Amino acid sequence: MALKQSRLFTSFLALPPVEWAIDQCRELLINSLKQGPIPRHIAFVMDGNRRYARNHRIEKIEGHNLGFEALARILEVCYKAGVKVVTIYAFSIENFKRSKYEVDALMEMAKVKLSQLAQHGGLLDDYGASVRILGRRELLKPDVLEAMDHVVDATAHNHTTILNICFPYTARDEITTAIRNTVVDYSTPLDRSQFPQRFHSFSEDHITQNIKQESSHEGRPTSSSSAGDYRSMPITPASEVSSDTTTLVGGPPASVLTKLDESFTSYPPHTDQLIFHSPETITSKTLNDHMFTAGCPPVDLLIRTSGVERLSDFLLWQVHQHTEIVFLDILWPSFDLWTFIPVLWQWQWRIRKQGRTRRRHDEFDEGYRARPPSAGCSSVKAKST
Repeated sequence: MALKQSRLFTSFLALPPVEWAIDQCRELLINSLKQGPIPRHIAFVMDGNRRYARNHRIEKIEGHNLGFEALARILEVCYKAGVKVVTIYAFSIENFKRSKYEVDALMEMAKVKLSQLAQHGGLLDDYGASVRILGRRELLKPDVLEAMDHVVDATAHNHTTILNICFPYTARDEITTAIRNTVVDYSTPLDRSQFPQRFHSFSEDHITQNIKQESSHEGRPTSSSSAGDYRSMPITPASEVSSDTTTLVGGPPASVLTKLDESFTSYPPHTDQLIFHSPETITSKTLNDHMFTAGCPPVDLLIRTSGVERLSDFLLWQVHQHTEIVFLDILWPSFDLWTFIPVLWQWQWRIRKQGRTRRRHDEFDEGYRARPPSAGCSSVKAKST
């Protein structure tokens, strides 16, 4: 009897007048969202596909297929509302511990769905979404990697929004990789050919610099140097580092390290010495720039379905003091507009209540699209806290 009623209800919803009314209502709700602040970056832990399959007595892989359809619906709502970045937890490195049958089935489904995104990516193209795959490429089979690279290349021309697919991924692995890559960068000698011209002993600039240093009171820097002139920046002698052929550059704050000619304008006395970045210049921004999500804004809203209240090693670095974390007692395949809209309304209400100011959507780092991918990246309970 229940099955018959369900079929009748589905048939009723498929009637053209009913579909039209639902579409109009959907557009009205999304437009109402645009009247308030919109999260720039939303992350989803798409949990509950297997439990949904068990509850409905269908194959697990079919539950994952329905989960993919739910994702397509939610992506359209996000991009239409003005969200700039969506990050999804598609596959954890820990999922390789599942049965070989399920892992192989998930890999095959991922290959098929990624190929579909590349070939029929109307949704992504409509909203200018480029795909980034974030995770450990070396753990995947060549055919899956090929499908990933295909969808990344097929959407590379889009520059309006971003879809980050974490596959296979854990936050601890991402943080470890970021630290490792930072160590590599700071262990690599700087290229002397990119430095500006050295000061000559009798050059006007060199004489002026010495006069300023001598006239400074009790050895304090002059106002011009304290305002950001790093020309008189001391260089650690080679004997104090590790050898006679290495020099550690004590650079300015990390905010100016992106411009080599502004950061390093002093030279060690010996031309054969190696110059390195000083580890004292490493900041949280340095690690941000080495994360898989480099250039993306911080996560404003993180949603996990299935009623489980934990992050499961997802975006532990990107979740910050202002991130709203919402746990929903609904399985991911059932997650739709009517469940999502109230979450966004609640987020907007909290933002207004707390009086927080949010940057405009177009203020996030455009360099993410142009920057080469980091190592390990392919390019790429209705209860709330």
